[in-house]
Amino acid sequence: MVQGDFPLFPLGIVALPSEAVPLHIFEPRYRTMIAECLENGQEFGIVWASDDGLRQIGCACEIAEVLERHDDGRMDILTRGTRPFRLVEAHDDDLPYPSGTVEWLDDKAEQLDDATVEAAHEAYATLVQQATDAEPERERLDAMSAYDMAATVDFGLEAKQGLLSLRSENARLRLVTRLLRAALKRLDFIERAQARARSNGKVHFG
Repeated sequence: MVQGDFPLFPLGIVALPSEAVPLHIFEPRYRTMIAECLENGQEFGIVWASDDGLRQIGCACEIAEVLERHDDGRMDILTRGTRPFRLVEAHDDDLPYPSGTVEWLDDKAEQLDDATVEAAHEAYATLVQQATDAEPERERLDAMSAYDMAATVDFGLEAKQGLLSLRSENARLRLVTRLLRAALKRLDFIERAQARARSNGKVHFG
């Protein structure tokens, strides 16, 4: 489905469905945009303004909460990603803020692969446990999608954009698993390096 005049917020970030994204709104045009979204209960879209230009796949966000309204009109808001879209055409003059024609993107119909789901959940649980010493609740873990897991880990912009561009949950789960395992290796390396630094570079065997 295509929608015209959809409010857009080009930023140096990538938002994912289900991800909580706090924003500080200070430019007058975006204050106008957010005020209209609040008044109409409308979503807006975050698109990554990368060094290579505006990316075509973005994520719609809903305003979950206005955290603070400043006297000068600035706002601190908490938003949450909802659904991916493709930017068909950007509009510069139709509204007092950036907007565009967007196409809402659906996943292809497929059966989730149990082994793929389990591998992703296992890698996520291991990373959470190693990074926080806390084990995620099994019921919550079983319900987590690839987006849900990626929304809580800082994978980097290119990796998040890659996830947002995939139209298969199985493919996203496989990518998330690779990213989680890579993060585990980095975390393990950091922990070993810190342990070595504490021991003045000497390896302790007992």
